[in-house]
Amino acid sequence: MDATLAATLGGLAGLAISGVAAVAFRFSERAQERTPDAPPAPLPPDVAKLLAVLPQGAVVVGPTDDVRYASAPARAFGLVRGSRIAIAELLDLVHKVRRDGEIRHTDLEVPRSRFGQTALSLSARVAPVGSELVLILVEDRTKERRLDAIRRDFVANVSHELKTPIGALSLLAEAVQHAADDPEAVQRFAGRMQVESERLTRLVQQIIELSRVQADDPILEPSQVELDEVIEAALDRCRVDAQAKHIALVQAGERDVVVTGNQQQLVIAVGNLVENAVSYSPEHTRVVVDVRRTTGPLEEATSDSSSTHEYVEIAVSDQGVGIPEHELERVFERFYRVDRARSRETGGTGLGLSIVKHVAASHGGSVTVWSVEGTGSTFTIRLPLRCGSAPPSVAGPAVVAGDARPGAALPVPALVRQKEATR
Repeated sequence: MDATLAATLGGLAGLAISGVAAVAFRFSERAQERTPDAPPAPLPPDVAKLLAVLPQGAVVVGPTDDVRYASAPARAFGLVRGSRIAIAELLDLVHKVRRDGEIRHTDLEVPRSRFGQTALSLSARVAPVGSELVLILVEDRTKERRLDAIRRDFVANVSHELKTPIGALSLLAEAVQHAADDPEAVQRFAGRMQVESERLTRLVQQIIELSRVQADDPILEPSQVELDEVIEAALDRCRVDAQAKHIALVQAGERDVVVTGNQQQLVIAVGNLVENAVSYSPEHTRVVVDVRRTTGPLEEATSDSSSTHEYVEIAVSDQGVGIPEHELERVFERFYRVDRARSRETGGTGLGLSIVKHVAASHGGSVTVWSVEGTGSTFTIRLPLRCGSAPPSVAGPAVVAGDARPGAALPVPALVRQKEATR
C-alpha cells in the first residue's frame, strides 16, 4: 500500500472516531442536564407516630395510588398488598375523595382467608389530607355485627317460642267458653291450660336466668363455693320428678371440693343437667352426679399453655335415650332441641344447655357431652380450681332420691372413663 492511500485511510478513521466521540459527549451532557425523578416524599415522623397508635387501621395513599404508609392492623385486615390498595371498592372511594375532596364512609366485607370462607366486617372512612394525600381509617366491626345478629336471632326465637304457649292458652280459653255446659270438657281443657301455663312460666324463667348469666360474664364478685352444697341443691330441685319416675339420683366421687365462682349460677347449671337427665331417662334407672379432680393445660392459648393446672369435673350421666352423633355439636345452641316432639312432651325450652354453657364459660371453664343413642349421655362441666380445697374425701355412691329397680347398672364413673376412651 502506498503512502498516499495509507494517509487517506488514517484520516477517514480519525474522522469517524471524532464523530462518535462528539455524539457520545453530547448524549452525556444531556444525561447530566436531565433532573432525576424525585422519590415519593415520606410522611412526617410525627404523623407516622400518630397513625401508629390509632386503634383503627390507617393507610395513607399518594397521588398515583401508591401506599405511602400502612399500619399493622391495616395490613392484617388485608387492605394493602405490596404498595397498592388490594380492595377495588376502597380504591374507587379514594379516587372519588381525591376528585371532589369530600369525606366518604363505607362498610366492607373482606374475606378473612384466601378461600373466602369467613369475612371481616369493616367500617372505612376516607378523607383528603392536603392536596395530594388521602387518608383511610378502617375499624373492625365483626364482633359487633355478630352480636347484633345473635340478638336479632334471640329476639326472633323468643317471640316464636312465646307464641306457642300463648296461642295454646288462647285457644283453650275459647274452648272452655264454648264447653261451659260440659264439666268434663272444662276440666280437661283446664288441665291443658295449666300445662301450657307451666311451660310458659318455665320459658320466661329460663330467659331471665340466661340474661342474668350473660350480664354477669365474667363474674364480678366471685366467692368460694362448696360443690357439695351445689350438687345437693341441684338434686333437690329434681327430687319430686325423679321420684315420680322411680329414678335414683346418685352423688359419687370426691367430696369437700371448693371452687371460686357464683354458687347460684352453678346450682342452676348443674340443676339443668340433672333435670334434662331425669326428663329423658326411662323409669327405674339412675342419674349420677360424679365429682373428680383432674389436671390439664389452660383452656385459653397463652404463653404458659404448656403447663398443667388443676381442674374439677362435674359429670352428670343418665341411662336415657341418648343423642344422635350429628346433633352433638348443636345441643348447646339456644332453643335447639334434638327431638321437638319429646321436648313439648317434657316441657323443654331449649335454653337449659345454653345456660350451662354460659355459666361454665363465665367461670373460666367449659362443658362437653358424650352420648350414644339408646345407651345414655354424660355432660361434663370442667371448672378451674383457683383456690385451695380441703383434702379430698371419696365417698361411695349414695342414693339421694328415688327407688331404682334392683340390678340397674351404674353409669358413672364407667361412662366417664368410656367417654375419654372413645374420643
